Amino acid sequence: MGAKRFAPKASLGTLFIAVQWADLLWPVLLLFNVEHVDIRKNNPHFPLAFVDYPVTHSLLMGLIWGLCFSLVYWLIRKDIKGAIALCICVLSHWALDLVVHEPDLPLYPGHSPLFGLGLWDHPLLTALAEGAIFTAGLILYLRSTHPKNSTGSWSLWVLVGLLVVNQVAGALSPMPSTAHAIGWAAQYQWIFVLLGYWVDSKRYI
Repeated sequence: MGAKRFAPKASLGTLFIAVQWADLLWPVLLLFNVEHVDIRKNNPHFPLAFVDYPVTHSLLMGLIWGLCFSLVYWLIRKDIKGAIALCICVLSHWALDLVVHEPDLPLYPGHSPLFGLGLWDHPLLTALAEGAIFTAGLILYLRSTHPKNSTGSWSLWVLVGLLVVNQVAGALSPMPSTAHAIGWAAQYQWIFVLLGYWVDSKRYI
């Protein structure tokens, strides 16, 4: 949401895809057994052990995905400012994951050292940090866009409410029992992408 201020021509839905690209692609690769995760039921704060996910969550691939994403966007929209912002959005996923993950993030595919500061081991601090980022992004979006009509107002708050519910539900709901179940369950994220396009179409810069 905050990136809209720096990429005003890019739809909120496109920005959602960019910042979540790693997590949108990851469940697909789980289903095809390209990347792998174990479920640790004895660790409620960090139940997922990411065995390997270099295609979606290595720093090098994040940069490559970001460059590809921005190139495709520029070819379609010829918006260089938006293309640069989208590249940064894609790469920002690794940077923010670095703060919350335990040391399991690779720099590159292969035998890479792994990094992570492990904020997820401290749920209250995690909630405060993520809440602050979300609030800042929402404020920037509200300052950067204006509703075209009443739908432009209430639809945004529906989206905000659903995002908050999703965050709370994710923290309280039981983890799916298998990696493939995670892969299927995570496809719901595309709903927020579609909502992003819809909400943004009802607002203007």
